Amino acid sequence: MTVTRPFRTIAVVEGEDRLTVTLDRPAQRNAIDRAMIDELHQVCEQLERDPKLLLLTGRGDHFAGGADIGELRDRHRDDALAGINRTLFDRIARLPLPTVAVVNGCAFGGGAELAYACDIRIATPTTQFANPEPGLGIMAAAGAAYRLPALVGASLAKQVLLAGARIDAETALRSGLVLQIVTDGEHLQAGNHLLDRIAQSSALALRLTKLVVDAAAPRPFADDLAQAVLFETTDKHDRMTAFLDKRNQ
Repeated sequence: MTVTRPFRTIAVVEGEDRLTVTLDRPAQRNAIDRAMIDELHQVCEQLERDPKLLLLTGRGDHFAGGADIGELRDRHRDDALAGINRTLFDRIARLPLPTVAVVNGCAFGGGAELAYACDIRIATPTTQFANPEPGLGIMAAAGAAYRLPALVGASLAKQVLLAGARIDAETALRSGLVLQIVTDGEHLQAGNHLLDRIAQSSALALRLTKLVVDAAAPRPFADDLAQAVLFETTDKHDRMTAFLDKRNQ
């Protein structure tokens, strides 16, 4: 059973184990405006309260063409210090369970940074990532400066952030930025297939693994603590018993 929730700039469909969120401003190439930021914060609040998997995509031919330039032009120093977009993308990155961005067409500027904030990305042949902010007199300040180097390496990240290079689907695949390239029109199905596979795993194991992987400091002791919690769960015992029973058949 799915429940569709009404929003103005996004469409949200809630399933048993996941939320599917579609950026829904196709006439503006799904540009991220303040209203969309506020509505995505509402989604984060729900997922923090009731953790589920998240599938994020865009309506029409593009994922997101960037932040709304009309709004950006009118923002000032205090808006930058408030980290309006960065705060949201950091929140998405911290969501308890895995997040998947299905990226077709352009993911530029803030749209690229939104995709970078997700745990896994899927592309189509039309996909392009870009951060052209310096050409507009600003920088990519909503996470690209620290997420993109971690995802693709400092050299490629500097080509994008400083030289205005675009990452096409094949380069994204080779660099590890995306998991796979799927045919246009089949990208949402591919994202759901991936989440179907992820959903077969222990939710607690996924949650603790994400916490440990995203920890900023060396984390051997964190690994031990997380594993200690998992070793005591009935879920771990039942899953391993099922594995051994299947192997011994």
